Amino acid sequence: MTQTLAVTIRGSGRSLPQRRITTAQIASDLGIAAGRLERATGVLARHVCETEDQISLATTASQIALDDAGMDAGQIDLLIFAAAVPYQPIPATAPLLMRSLGIPDGKAAAFDVNATCLSFVSAFDIAARQIATGAAQHVLVVSSEIASRALPWADDPETAALFGDGAAAVVLTASAPQSPACMAAMRLRSYPSAYEACTLGAGGTRFDFHRDPAGFAAHSTFGMDGKVLFRLAAQHFNGFVDDLLAGAGWPRSAVDLVVPHQASPAGLLHMIRQTGFAAEKVVNIAADCGNQIAASIPFALDVARRDGRISAGDKVLLLGTSAGVSFGGIALVA
Repeated sequence: MTQTLAVTIRGSGRSLPQRRITTAQIASDLGIAAGRLERATGVLARHVCETEDQISLATTASQIALDDAGMDAGQIDLLIFAAAVPYQPIPATAPLLMRSLGIPDGKAAAFDVNATCLSFVSAFDIAARQIATGAAQHVLVVSSEIASRALPWADDPETAALFGDGAAAVVLTASAPQSPACMAAMRLRSYPSAYEACTLGAGGTRFDFHRDPAGFAAHSTFGMDGKVLFRLAAQHFNGFVDDLLAGAGWPRSAVDLVVPHQASPAGLLHMIRQTGFAAEKVVNIAADCGNQIAASIPFALDVARRDGRISAGDKVLLLGTSAGVSFGGIALVA
């Protein structure tokens, strides 16, 4: 839990690849019976990268966020790239994005944060603390994910069909004097007993491509045990939300909007039933965008801001779960 930090979202932006592909198209291509994947996943369509890459998506989202904030990239003094999967293992992705935005050498700090689907929430917290201590003034937090890579289409198409590509960014600064805008509370909790429930094993140090190419290849696609995740969330998530709200000093009825991780349409409906938030207070775009991993929360946040669903002084919850398994949330006064 954290003390109130006077930070505000000055601007936000999002970007999608050009290609939109429906679940019906995917099912037809795979020879799967019509309607089966839609019924199993609830996802009707998603965007996937063809000519775009992770950096171009991130650059577009960042520039839109900067324009929304009325700032140029040269004013940013901290850039945090928050994603489950980086552009490459080494170097970090953030300096490459810094270069793509035209931020001069030595003008800003740039580093990555990886808490899988909760990367944006974790990076937001770090940014707020940097601003509160005066270590940074203008922070750009960016999540860009190509979730369409390494999916288990052959073995588990119902999991693969949950995901889509996208990017989103926010510009954070200190709140103006007398403004109610703040981060009222933040909470992260991990449950490593379910560590194996979501995995992409290859690409790190676990499997040596040269010594064990077969092991590397066998673990180069994403795997998920949805039943394990469901049981863990059913047991612990509502209590987690209670603790987050207690830290903010908010009754549940005070929450104006919930911006959750778009894990799946079914997962969102379960969260709504479990937590008791009214469905109209929950941003739900999973059916049209799929699960964009770490980009899901900031993408949904930008949708809500631009749709006029967030006004000054509103109490907003950013909520999510991630592989590992972790729960995370921010209580934000807009």
